[in-house]
Amino acid sequence: ENEPTSKSTNRSALNVECHTHLSISDLYLLCYMFGCSASAQVKTSRETKGQYLSANMAFSVGVMSAMYLCKGVSGAHLNPAVTLSFCSLGRVPWVKLLPYTLCQVLGAYLASGLVFLVYYDAIMDFSGGNLTVYGANETASIFATYPAAHLSLSSSILDQVVATAMLMLCILPLDDQKNSPAPDALIPPIVAVVVLGIGMSMSSNCGGAINPARDLGPRLLTLTSRCYNYWFWVPMMAPLLGGMLGSGMYLVFIAWHLPDLPTNRPIDSSSTKPTTEVWKQPPAPEKEGVELKTAVF
Repeated sequence: ENEPTSKSTNRSALNVECHTHLSISDLYLLCYMFGCSASAQVKTSRETKGQYLSANMAFSVGVMSAMYLCKGVSGAHLNPAVTLSFCSLGRVPWVKLLPYTLCQVLGAYLASGLVFLVYYDAIMDFSGGNLTVYGANETASIFATYPAAHLSLSSSILDQVVATAMLMLCILPLDDQKNSPAPDALIPPIVAVVVLGIGMSMSSNCGGAINPARDLGPRLLTLTSRCYNYWFWVPMMAPLLGGMLGSGMYLVFIAWHLPDLPTNRPIDSSSTKPTTEVWKQPPAPEKEGVELKTAVF
């Protein structure tokens, strides 16, 4: 008698998961479209229609817009390094790590392909039809990141580990109720500013990937994985290590030293009511079938 209800529930859960994964690809498509399009405009115009700051600001706007667009559906998962860190912290189930990562890479791949089509004529005119990784007319850096000529392998790994660890240290306090959490509606612009700061201060060495999906997806499109003696694995693996490092540092030096929350303190930090008034109210009943999402860059 309960079998149809069980099947319906399972089917509904499957639909939710499918929509979640699709939204992850969609939000990465939106996020990368801003940044990659700005890079293409700056590069192909020879900096007459934008400069290096333009690309950094465009990526930040893309992050903010994507988080607002899909935060309520998927939690706005944009970065495999951050998703891995959240899994290690118990905020995201481990079973979601692989499908989320695949969707993030797929979104970046589709976005880079769309940017290539939109700017195809400009790219061909700029490069003379010769798409290369090296030289004054190279166009590969529009899509993927590459190390500076003077940079060693060890320095490039350190660069990505430190930058991604800084990202985690900046975003973990935003929804930590024991710390000073930001209002939920302001988390996207705050994360965007953090990304902008990292891009403006830590991107000259390796291009500021800090995100395996942001680099691997476009690199698969451009088929330049073999450049720089297989350097492509650095922006894939180093951010994962940096994200775990930053999360561990936050736990050890910050989270474990914060006072426990009062048992009757509401978890909604965006409430505009006075604290004493909110504490006197009974807890709101849970809505069936509603899952709380965590905003993740």
